[in-house]
Amino acid sequence: MIATDVPLSDVTDQLVGVFRDPAILIGIPLALLGAVFMSFGAQYQSRGVIKVEHLTGTSGSEGLNPRQLLNLLRRPSWVVGTLMLGLAILCQLSALAFAPLILVQPLGAISLVITTLLNARVSGHRPTRKSVRSIVACIGGIFIFVTIAAFVATETPISDSQLLTVLIMLGVVLVVLAGLWLLVRKHAHPLFYIAASGVLYGFVATLAKVVIKRIQSGDFEWLTVLCIVGLLAGAGLGAYFVQTAYSVGPPDLVIAGLTVVDPMVAVLIGLTVLKEAETAGLWAFIGFGVAGAIAIYGVISLARNHPQVISDSQELPIQRGSDDQSAGADSR
Repeated sequence: MIATDVPLSDVTDQLVGVFRDPAILIGIPLALLGAVFMSFGAQYQSRGVIKVEHLTGTSGSEGLNPRQLLNLLRRPSWVVGTLMLGLAILCQLSALAFAPLILVQPLGAISLVITTLLNARVSGHRPTRKSVRSIVACIGGIFIFVTIAAFVATETPISDSQLLTVLIMLGVVLVVLAGLWLLVRKHAHPLFYIAASGVLYGFVATLAKVVIKRIQSGDFEWLTVLCIVGLLAGAGLGAYFVQTAYSVGPPDLVIAGLTVVDPMVAVLIGLTVLKEAETAGLWAFIGFGVAGAIAIYGVISLARNHPQVISDSQELPIQRGSDDQSAGADSR
């Protein structure tokens, strides 16, 4: 016989206790909703970038020029995509207010599944067995990471010295990435733009978490303002790299890189600087390493085996967006 006299509240308390902090149960669905908005936003922005390239007769593979950036603002599809990404950011920031950084960031991996299905429908490139295996590796690695993080993640107060460390690291990263871009932009691989934007967004997520916590505690001073400046600088350069990535690769490949590199960087900062897993045992860090390696392998494999990348490189008849889709996008 199954006991039926256990109060429902006791069962709920036990489930909540598994995650140590009840607020996490609010942060997770907010992060997942943000992933949905990110998927649709990426698809619409990618469509806008491709359309602008067709209209201007120029490629953005070396970095979008001012004329192309201005034309993006005139494309309804790109504007809609940007608004959706704005909603995704709003959901993510809200999630960060309730849950630890190393748990919220990896949940964006669910957007990879949605973006893959959307892009397959729009471009006519059906996922191959190898590309599906790559996507499974990306998502599997990230979700293993999330499972571990859900049990070991803890919130800790962030000191001024820790915050200064993050800001100095971001400054160095901005200079290095800008310098590398100037050196390699004429022959840059899509993975460069994807990895660069992912690294920057990892710092942006970290600083966003810091700003939210400081505002919640009423600690708004010069260091918080400096965080906002760094956040905007990282987000601006990261967004530019993302738009350029859309011009050299399919949106699901871009999302695959972002949903792996972004959380990896944010988690490394959370682990090493912010001490969000200070009480975790050795097994957790081994699990983080294995899960991260699986996810990174998935991104690299997808970059090699994505059907749209292969089609474009071999100049096959099916290009980035079918003829019907391109014709229907003329007004968008």
